[in-house]
Amino acid sequence: MTISVGDKMPDVKLYTMSDSGPEATSTGDLFGGKKVAMFGLPGAFTPTCSAKHVPGFVANAEALAAKGIESIVCVSVNDAFVMGAWGDDQNVGDKVLMVSDGSAELAAATGLELDLTANGFGMRCQRFSMVVNDGTVESLNLETDGGYEVTSAEHMLANL
Repeated sequence: MTISVGDKMPDVKLYTMSDSGPEATSTGDLFGGKKVAMFGLPGAFTPTCSAKHVPGFVANAEALAAKGIESIVCVSVNDAFVMGAWGDDQNVGDKVLMVSDGSAELAAATGLELDLTANGFGMRCQRFSMVVNDGTVESLNLETDGGYEVTSAEHMLANL
């Protein structure tokens, strides 16, 4: 069952990349006591994700902050090394935290998994965006047509 507005985020271990290597974090650490914009993508370095989705959140980080967003989290089913390299490639700096859901645990726990094994990609994450306020889902947007419009930073801004 897919997570819904009003649901608490599941407690899942995730990873970020630091100067000393992958570091474990949790959804509790990421979402506790703050208002967070999170977006999920099928894969790092993929065309739409790299050309449009991540750049949109980087470009709109200040506007999102002005509307009360305290951090922006990008999550994908890739390892922390890939997410770190992708963040460097996308020049996210401190605007977007690149988070690894390497085993698709968050994707599965939220019902946002996407089975792309037939295409050789394994289990992935659907394209989504959400606002999480102190661990509770406040808004949720899912793409249904393979695009990125309703999960874009611009759409989120217009609906905050």
